[in-house]
Formats: sequence, structure tokens, C-alpha cells
Amino acid sequence: MSSTSEGSSAAAAPPADANEECVGPDSDMAGKASSCAGCPNASACAAGKNKSAPPPPGVVATMSKIGRTIMVLSGKGGVGKSTVSTQLALSLAHKGYRVGLLDLDICGPSVPTILGLKGQEVHQSATGWSPVYVDLEDSDADGELGVLSIGFLMSDPDQAIIWRGPRKNGLIKQFFDGVDWGDLDFLVIDTPPGTSDEHISIAQLLKTTLGPEDGAVVVSTPQEVAMADVRKELNFCKKTNIRVLGLVENMSRMELGIDDLSFVDRSTGEDITSRVVQALKSACPDVGDIAASFPVFPAAAASSVEAMARAFSVPFLGTIPLDPTLQKICDSGAAVIAKSAGSAAIGRVAQKVSEGVALPMSD
Repeated sequence: MSSTSEGSSAAAAPPADANEECVGPDSDMAGKASSCAGCPNASACAAGKNKSAPPPPGVVATMSKIGRTIMVLSGKGGVGKSTVSTQLALSLAHKGYRVGLLDLDICGPSVPTILGLKGQEVHQSATGWSPVYVDLEDSDADGELGVLSIGFLMSDPDQAIIWRGPRKNGLIKQFFDGVDWGDLDFLVIDTPPGTSDEHISIAQLLKTTLGPEDGAVVVSTPQEVAMADVRKELNFCKKTNIRVLGLVENMSRMELGIDDLSFVDRSTGEDITSRVVQALKSACPDVGDIAASFPVFPAAAASSVEAMARAFSVPFLGTIPLDPTLQKICDSGAAVIAKSAGSAAIGRVAQKVSEGVALPMSD
């Protein structure tokens, strides 16, 4: 079960105008530390006015039935958090774990599409909302995957979610306080980009329920415009005492099999794919098992995601290629583990995460 260890619990996020080295409003040194000098919030923090409220009893009761909580974060949109979240949850379920996947990307819920659950509805019972369960027919293990998303609550999937912060926060509280997840080994939380309302709500609601082995998988692509935002996310985790389980470099390279490639004669513009593929297969019969690989975002080694992990002293969980096969699987809503380079890489990340939180296999 999740621990309530004070030393590892999430804390309230610092005020927006706090000093760079803010110790956090829940710290015993709030408003008193040397880094608080000159901060406009120092007096209020010292008086305890900025401390977060304790989580509702229902949240504590729900989270007490969950073995490990994994938040998938990134300060940047479009880096593949939802793909990583769904494939991570699927990988853990295929290992025999009981897994919940909570989609908190309120304005852009893509989890129902990726898992083939569009059109499903959440059912209400005396014990709260019931998750929608994924059919794991292709699995030999006894795991399970339950999913909850605002996408299940919308009658029109193309309807824009135009909500202010309080309404978002109320739904997030409902997702933690009013859902009958049952006993889970893992709860994977897919979050929106940034470090704003949704993230602050998560940190506050889970303040006393995150244990020392719970934490965040942080996703980035390897170009600087993404990593600049991810560094902010890492600092958010530091200030709110959310453990970073590791960094993942997504879309690190493009990997294509021979049947995915097209060849054109530059001088004439003629498509010569068939002729080239036939020649390659004649010269190298096992070419079908070989992938052509090239960087998507060329970057210097000094500015890689792995280098960023070293700079922040957090684990590096590995790289995931930009994989057309995995993309097709996600777009089609086939909730399966694709036999592809991208899926295999996410499987290795899932293995490291499960080993890192030291959770035994389910009975």
C-alpha cells in the first residue's frame, strides 16, 4: 500500500511569484529559510496561510488500496505522454499486475482513443464510479487494466472542454475521491502539459498518500524547446517532493523496416521502391529483420535527455523510437502490445519502473 511517510509525501506547490529556491509552503522552514528573504509570500508562509489543506478522507481511503502510483509528466505538450502512459499501463497489466489508468488530460483526453474505448460510459454505483476495463485477450497473464477519463463523460467527443481552474480541480478531486478502483498494484496517471492547476491539484490531493516508491515518469523529446519545459517540470517535482522515477527520451530516432521505406530516383522522380527492395532482399535475405534508423531531432550529446537526467541526478529509463507501427496501433484503438521497436522500448521502461518500485508480482 502507499505509504504516508511525511518525508516523501507530495507538498503544496509554491506560489506563482515565489523565489526561485522556494522551500515550499508546507515546509517547516516556510517563510523562515534564507531563500525566503525578499519573497512577497514570506509572511503568509511563516504564518501557515499558504499551507495546503489535508486531502479528503475519501482520497486517503481510495489511495490506501493502491500499491504504487506513477504519474506520467512533462512540461511540454506533444511529447507522447499519453502513448507512454497507455503502453506503460498495458505492459504492466500484461506482466500480471492489476493496473488503473487515470486520464487527467481534461482538455485533450486521448486515452479512450488509444485503447479503443471511445463511446464507453462510466457507470455509477453505491461505491462510486466504476472504471472501464480493457479487454486483454492477447495476454496470457492474469492482469487487468481499468481506465477512467473525462472522455467517457462527454456525449460529443469533438466538444471543446472550456473550463476554468475550479471546475477542473473539482473533477480531479472526484476522480480520486469518487472512483471504485478496488485493490490495484499500480495506478498510472496521464497528466496534461505544464505545471499549473491540474498538477497543483494532484500534488495537494496526494500530499499524504504518496509513499517513498511512488513518483513520476517524466517524458521528453530530445530537442531543446521540449527539454526547457521539462526542466521546469523536474523543478516542480523537486519543490513538491514528488519523486522522479526516471526520465524517458521519446521519439529519439525513427526506425523503419524495409517494407516501410520508399525509394525515388532523384534525377527522374521515378518511384523505384519495388526494384530497390527486390535487389536488397536478393543481396541480403535477412534484410526484413533489419531496421533503418536515423535521428528525428539531431542534438548534441551534451543537450540530450540522458544528459539532463544526469544534471538533475535522476534515473534515465531509456529511449523510445518514433515508431510508425506503434502509431498505427494507437490511432486504431487496438489495445495490444505491438511487436515493434517502440513497444519493445516501452516494455523495457515498464520493466525498469516495476523493478524500481520493488513491487512483487500479483498472486
